[in-house]
Amino acid sequence: MSASASSANKTQPTAVPVEEFVAGVEHPVRRSDAETLLEMFTRVTGEEPVMWGPSIIGFGQYHYVYDSGRQGDAPAVGFSPRKANLTLYVLSDHPDQADLLARLGKHRTSVACLYINKLSDVDLDVLEQLVQTAYRYTKDHLDQG
Repeated sequence: MSASASSANKTQPTAVPVEEFVAGVEHPVRRSDAETLLEMFTRVTGEEPVMWGPSIIGFGQYHYVYDSGRQGDAPAVGFSPRKANLTLYVLSDHPDQADLLARLGKHRTSVACLYINKLSDVDLDVLEQLVQTAYRYTKDHLDQG
């Protein structure tokens, strides 16, 4: 097995209680937003939240295999209440994603992440649809496990 195929992913599930992590978020608005997201992601995915690494709250998981041979497991969807913003791992190649992002409200994106300063900046119904479509797309199209 090549080194790249056998190297462990840095972000792994941990036994840290999610509620304990959320309660420890210093900024009160960020903590409140994390509590709202925790409820939303749990309800939408039907999955129990799990801490992945020190700061990502993941819901469900999927197994990926890259062309390079590297493979591993990652949360199907998730979020992290970081100091700078809320980072949501909900971007996928779902065909409805562009329309949903256009209707979401104030946000920015990178290749795999959606960044929101605070939930009051966005339409929560649209955000819920983004979470749902990303979760289903990941489970139905990306899981190679």
